[in-house]
Amino acid sequence: MVIGWYIHHHGFGHVSRFLAVQPHLRAPVIAFSSMPRPAGLAGDVEWVRLPPDAEPFEAPDGTRVEPRDADPTARGHLHWAPHGHPGHRERLATIAATAASRDLDTFVVDVSVEVVAFARLLGVRTVAVTQPGTRTDAPHALAYDLADRIVAPWPEGAVDAPGLAPHADRVTWTGGISRFDARAVSGAVDHRRVLLLGRVLPPDVRDESVRRLGERGWNVTSVGHDDASRVDDPWPLLTRSTVVVSAAGQNSVADLAASGARAVVIGQERPFDEQRATAESLEAWGLARRADGAVSAEHLVDLVEKAAGDAPDWSRWRVSGAAARMAAAIEGTRP
Repeated sequence: MVIGWYIHHHGFGHVSRFLAVQPHLRAPVIAFSSMPRPAGLAGDVEWVRLPPDAEPFEAPDGTRVEPRDADPTARGHLHWAPHGHPGHRERLATIAATAASRDLDTFVVDVSVEVVAFARLLGVRTVAVTQPGTRTDAPHALAYDLADRIVAPWPEGAVDAPGLAPHADRVTWTGGISRFDARAVSGAVDHRRVLLLGRVLPPDVRDESVRRLGERGWNVTSVGHDDASRVDDPWPLLTRSTVVVSAAGQNSVADLAASGARAVVIGQERPFDEQRATAESLEAWGLARRADGAVSAEHLVDLVEKAAGDAPDWSRWRVSGAAARMAAAIEGTRP
């Protein structure tokens, strides 16, 4: 008996969560994703590469079709199932063939309404990973209705999630899941060091912020805003910086919590207001200073200097043991 795990290809957060949780599972796992196999994944974990389903494709009459013009939402009942897309069809066919040939008994879906529904139609127990925000639309309601277990990877009560209220008996609130959980902090915090983490600011605002911070005696490190500045292990930078400026995505926030960072979180534009809702909650809990994607360099500098004097109690985000709690929820769903 094997656990299947679908990993959405957008960003690094979904695969980062998988890498944190998988070592805690007792059962073998087969992962499905359009992403390449991640470095460092245990050799005994199978990785099935799925074809893309968002690229233009050729219709039978030879015309080029944009998937967004092929009724991908089925008139608002789904999120993504474009008519006639060969990649989409092959993805589901691959999942079905593997489920039958390898006797998948449970399928973790992070994230896709369509894969939750498809796995349940195959008779496989499903664990739907959800995200914050106002996910009360028909497709999310369908996924929540069908899932045997729903995993919400943040602390219960931290971020409003009205779509989950009717399904509270099947929701497991794990706390924030970070790949850095229980990793030791090495070295002292640098004096007046700011870390700009990821693509959180437009280039002109980032450059102006670096200039203004420098004028006020801050040393600034900016990583992850492009391919050249990406670092595989930001942990030393997270733990040594006086203040970290980060997006308000689930994994970014969990990493801030794991490192105990003083932080300014920027709620970037995302579907269902996910990051805005998270950033507002962090501010309300006294865990971080908040800004939106339109923050000016002047305002950001002011937030950084205020955050430098904060003492956030990140234990409230329940990162410690969160990956193990998600693994237990998955194992508890299995027959």
